[in-house]
Amino acid sequence: MGDRQRSQTISTQLQEIAKRAELYSGTAFNNVCHLIDERFLREAYYRTSKTSAPGVDGVTAKEYAVNLDSNLSKLHERLRSNQYVAPPVERVWIEKEGGKKRPIGMPSFEDKIVQRAVLMLLEPIYNHEFYGFSHGFRAGHSPHQALRELREGCLKSHINWIADADVSGFFDSLDHNHLREFIKRRVNDGGIIRLIGKWLKAGILEGETLTYPKQGSPQGGVISPMLANIFLHYVLDEWFVKEALPRMKGKSLITRFADDFVIGFESEEDARRVMEALGKRFSLFGLDINMEKTKLVKFSKPSGPNRKSETFDFLGFTHYWAKSRKGYWVIMRKTIGKRLARFVKATWQWCRKNRHKPIKEQHKTLCSKLRGYYQYYGVRCNYKAIDVAYNEALHAWRYWLSRRSHKGLINLDKFAASIIGKCPLAKPRIIHRNV
Repeated sequence: MGDRQRSQTISTQLQEIAKRAELYSGTAFNNVCHLIDERFLREAYYRTSKTSAPGVDGVTAKEYAVNLDSNLSKLHERLRSNQYVAPPVERVWIEKEGGKKRPIGMPSFEDKIVQRAVLMLLEPIYNHEFYGFSHGFRAGHSPHQALRELREGCLKSHINWIADADVSGFFDSLDHNHLREFIKRRVNDGGIIRLIGKWLKAGILEGETLTYPKQGSPQGGVISPMLANIFLHYVLDEWFVKEALPRMKGKSLITRFADDFVIGFESEEDARRVMEALGKRFSLFGLDINMEKTKLVKFSKPSGPNRKSETFDFLGFTHYWAKSRKGYWVIMRKTIGKRLARFVKATWQWCRKNRHKPIKEQHKTLCSKLRGYYQYYGVRCNYKAIDVAYNEALHAWRYWLSRRSHKGLINLDKFAASIIGKCPLAKPRIIHRNV
């Protein structure tokens, strides 16, 4: 069977699952794991990123592809006979704002294929289960869609208060028993449940130390975002829609991207009641709301002599009220200061480390970094922040190219003519005008 025919066949299978999920919304699927055959695994292989770092076994995507048919056949046999063993996940740490670090898990490439296969089965089922305001890592959803929904919702619902909540170590605190029970409400297939259990119990290798946490889901796994969405769908989303919202006196909204969410209220009384209930609700399922980082923000249109409104952060942006060019009060966004500082610091470090590489090679990478930054942060009213990113990149490049010799800082005019004239950096531009 050709690749195109195989892909169409599997797409048809997934469409049928989606139809059944929509038709039988209250019924659990108990017979889908058998669909993971060699053809299904091959499709999962093609849908799996080939650029990620290898896991504990050191096997890269390129190496796995050398004997792809044999590898997939053996993998299917182990899955079919329930002999598949999820390898430990290698853990590395990446820097966050404020000098803190965040753990990232790196599964083996073959394990990513199996996780992708299971994810392909779960997506058409849960796409009809999840609410529209759940935007994290879902097809047809994006951070910018969440930002647009939040802004429009605040204006239409006359939101005056924002609950800016923070869940303490969500991925490290996720309770396995509760997660299994949540999954079984929609997917009560023994094969799927066993595979997910193996990933949850797979050890974490940090350096030479192997541990087996009794809770949590390692970040970096293909399946982890789906597990997070399932957990928070029942803990937060469904609770808010079915229990909290009907008791509101005023209008309200919620927008969530993975474990990052904000809730907006028209009424201060509603806001304070939900804030009080939120911590109790999460504690029932083994999660804690970080009260030091969680705050209730008065976010109404400025009025009176002070004409100031509080701000809140969400998805990398600080949200605030300001006057438009036409004199109207509007909600604007700008890059969070710490996020901008982190990009600037990383750019300077990269220019220093790579200053001896060919100019064209440096130019290509710097442009790629800047375009990626504009692609996310290039939203309406945020030009000043992305312009700062551009100018800092320009300054860093000039400074570290000058350090290749002992002649001092390259003259600005000379740098503009000899370097930027031939290799101009990507200029800042607004990508998302409707966000």
